[in-house]
Amino acid sequence: MASKIRAVSSSPTPGARFRAALAAERPLQIAGTLNAYSALLAQRAGFRAIYLSGAGVANHSHGIPDIGDTTLADVLIDAQRITRRVELPLLVDIDTGWDDPAAAVCELAAAGVAAVHLEDQVPAKKCGHLPGKHLVPTAEMVERVRAAVSGKPDPDFVVMARTDAAANEGIPAAIRRAQAYVDAGADMIFAEALRTLDDYKIFTAAINAPVLANLTEFGQTPYFTIEELRATGIAMVLYPLSASRAAAAAALDVYATIRRDGTQKSVVGKMQTRADLYHTLGYQA
Repeated sequence: MASKIRAVSSSPTPGARFRAALAAERPLQIAGTLNAYSALLAQRAGFRAIYLSGAGVANHSHGIPDIGDTTLADVLIDAQRITRRVELPLLVDIDTGWDDPAAAVCELAAAGVAAVHLEDQVPAKKCGHLPGKHLVPTAEMVERVRAAVSGKPDPDFVVMARTDAAANEGIPAAIRRAQAYVDAGADMIFAEALRTLDDYKIFTAAINAPVLANLTEFGQTPYFTIEELRATGIAMVLYPLSASRAAAAAALDVYATIRRDGTQKSVVGKMQTRADLYHTLGYQA
């Protein structure tokens, strides 16, 4: 009887695609996406990697503040909708890892996610750019990181550790925490709410792993340029909710105009055309 040969896929894993994007572009610009359609738009704009924000899931999918009330299931459904439609590697915010970071990593990896980041705040977390954050001890976060790493399906899947310590404990303490997280197996570091280019230079020089800068709007970090951040050694720059903030403002303007004027005539010029929508979706194909 002829032996059966199992076909082996030669396609790179999502994690490998994320690492390839990082190798191709320094710093790697990562665009925040809320859903599959916004992911298509980010792909069309030329981004090599995309992001699903925990705040985005809470605010836009559930209409609630980002205070740790969303679950793995909530994030998973939004992530699956993106990965089923777009092949760009997706980085996903898993907050504090919920009750089982290993399970979270395992399920998101099975959904086609390339990378996750988890943070060192207490489970009742707050936005990283607001005052009043509370962090767990370094040892507790180290255990979170180890658990998340144990759920990796392959070596290329990325587990990124985020530290919020700069605002609470200062840059030296944040660096010590980040070093401990790398020693625990974190592939990359998310340095939240740093305020100056010198902070980034000091941070990246001390960390033996790629470091991400979060350029969220209306926060503690100025709107540094790619060139400025490249000079500091930053490997990734994240724009987590830029497009969704713009879309929300535009939607409110359209709703208010229609309600006031009884017609959308004055704002039609601001809208995406039907033809452009079909072009983005590949409708004719």
